[in-house]
Amino acid sequence: MARRENPEINAGSMADIAFLLLIFFLVTTTMNVDSGVSKKLSEKPPADYVPPVIKEKNIFEVNINRNNDLLVENEAMDIKDLKEAAIKFIDNGGGLGKPGEDGKPGKACDYCEGEKSESSSDHPNKAIISVQSDRGTEYGTYIQVQNELLRAYRVLRNKLCQKRYNISFTDLEAAFKDDKTNEELKKKIEAIRNAYPQIISDAEPTS
Repeated sequence: MARRENPEINAGSMADIAFLLLIFFLVTTTMNVDSGVSKKLSEKPPADYVPPVIKEKNIFEVNINRNNDLLVENEAMDIKDLKEAAIKFIDNGGGLGKPGEDGKPGKACDYCEGEKSESSSDHPNKAIISVQSDRGTEYGTYIQVQNELLRAYRVLRNKLCQKRYNISFTDLEAAFKDDKTNEELKKKIEAIRNAYPQIISDAEPTS
């Protein structure tokens, strides 16, 4: 009786199928990409640059230690209270703003709704928020602090934009995003940004 041989399986087509499946999963799979904090780094100043004198009352100090504790103006504070504290500082309007390009003295803030305290910031265009963290600070805590500060500026910009143009600053930016050729929208956005310039400085982390 003749010996029957087992038929061979052609594996060539299986390799092609596996390759096609691999390509399919590579094309259709979505990757989670972590987004960081948008920061514009300052340019290196020239050798003969003399930094301007800044009044201490125009600096809002925010410190995060290695235990992720928040100190604002040397006082302990919960992160949930940071936004309101920053709004109060930025919108104080207790003095004159920066001098104009024509050299004339700055003007008082006529749109600020703060307490106009002499011990707090003179004007939103002079208000500087200085954030200093520790090298042991958790990244998540640092992001939370930055988010609360950005929210403070967003609240002030939305309020002023609503008062001037009957539209929130968020909606105004969205409208300009859909029509970037609209010069009127562009001028309104620049006016609100100049009224409340976002000045957040990151100090060298402590060791």
